[in-house]
Amino acid sequence: MKLVIIGVGLIGGSFAKDVKRLHPKSEIIGVDKNDSHLNKAMELQVIDKKGGYADLETADMVYVGIPVNVLMSELPKILDAVGDETVVMDAGSTKRLICEQVEDHPKRRNFMACHPIAGTEFSGPTAAFEGLYTDKTMIICEVEKTAFKLQERALSIFQDIGMRIRYMNPKAHDKHIAYVSHLSHISSFMLGKTVIEKEKNERDIFDMAGSGFESTVRLAKSSPDMWTPIFEQNKDNVVETLEEYIQNLTTFKQLIMDNDFENVHQEMSNTNKIKQILKGIPLTKNRG
Repeated sequence: MKLVIIGVGLIGGSFAKDVKRLHPKSEIIGVDKNDSHLNKAMELQVIDKKGGYADLETADMVYVGIPVNVLMSELPKILDAVGDETVVMDAGSTKRLICEQVEDHPKRRNFMACHPIAGTEFSGPTAAFEGLYTDKTMIICEVEKTAFKLQERALSIFQDIGMRIRYMNPKAHDKHIAYVSHLSHISSFMLGKTVIEKEKNERDIFDMAGSGFESTVRLAKSSPDMWTPIFEQNKDNVVETLEEYIQNLTTFKQLIMDNDFENVHQEMSNTNKIKQILKGIPLTKNRG
């Protein structure tokens, strides 16, 4: 199998590693505007060789892990260059605008709109590792617009890696992901900003920050180059989630100001239900 990775960072590089593990004889070609990334990916054996869009015509699969603003302009060019039997998958965290961008492309049948719910706060080829995708969810949008035999090829790889498959329409994807991903990144960035501005002594932050702070602010180490375009493309949904989040913060602040700690306790107790949700345990049993 010939796999071309466009954007050899955490997402693209980790996918390459998993494919190589499953299919050792695969040829993995890397394409990236940053030549130092390609050199490092070669050194780390994430890819077998460097390449370009000329390699797309004979590729079996193309996996695109680049910022969503760049994806908007590059995806039509990628589809222009691929062969009839090539399946192109993206990993963008927004889906509506991307799907609309190629809706009328002559090779729309070659494209599968994907979003792996996987990642870390790190970036670049050095961040790539085997197993990033294992037991994670792959969201696929508008699967019916992808040629069936190309669907099968992509789904087979995802399932071999150990991913769960979820189908959604692009608008629903962007709305839901704003809550469970985009808002958490904004919260982390703004918590980090607040602490940096309030605690002028960096040593105090280092000495006093516990595991709770470290885990909450972890996402603030994520790449602004990747996340700014995501917030821009999903602006309406992000603003809606922020309004609801700010209202909850304002209400919680008022409870504390009013010394209403009984309801402070109740708010936190109610929110403890998130533990069950994240473990996949229904909050109420079906009595039917």
